[in-house]
Amino acid sequence: MNEKAKQALDILLEGNKNFVSGKSTAQNRTVENLKALANGQSPIACIVTCSDSRVIPELVFDKGFGDIFVVRCAGAVIGENVLESVEYAVDHLKVPLVMVLSHDDCGVMKAARALYPKEPDHLELLIRSVYEIIDSESECYNDIAKNYTLTKKRKLLKRSKILRQAHYEGKFEIVRAYLKFDTGEVVIVND
Repeated sequence: MNEKAKQALDILLEGNKNFVSGKSTAQNRTVENLKALANGQSPIACIVTCSDSRVIPELVFDKGFGDIFVVRCAGAVIGENVLESVEYAVDHLKVPLVMVLSHDDCGVMKAARALYPKEPDHLELLIRSVYEIIDSESECYNDIAKNYTLTKKRKLLKRSKILRQAHYEGKFEIVRAYLKFDTGEVVIVND
């Protein structure tokens, strides 16, 4: 992992320790801080995560305005809008780290687990994207969420020439992570 990506990851994980311990040190959370960023931003990382209202990266990582670039979609499914948002973060904002963050009790994972292998009649794009990794009737939907981060990481690189080239050149790293609701802890998921 390059030094800038490692520093960004260390800052995020330190912020998560603050969150877990209930000792927030976050700054940049006032209107004055927002005004100061009116002409631009330089976040330390891009977080790709679910739209779930219980998953708020700015709080989980003890950060404020301008600190992280967050891309959200139900199930954190990698569609064109998500892909181009990550490209923007890497290519224009020059973030050195992209984190694909999944979490406990994801509704999309639950729905996919419950429906599999039936053809979904709603939320088709979301459900079908999760079907790609379901291979066993015994899988727990939380395990599916953890495993799905690898699929998302691969899709970012496979579907984007911009991301592939920047990753090859060492301009950014992608890490996989998982948010545990019982503790608030974010754990890194190894490849």
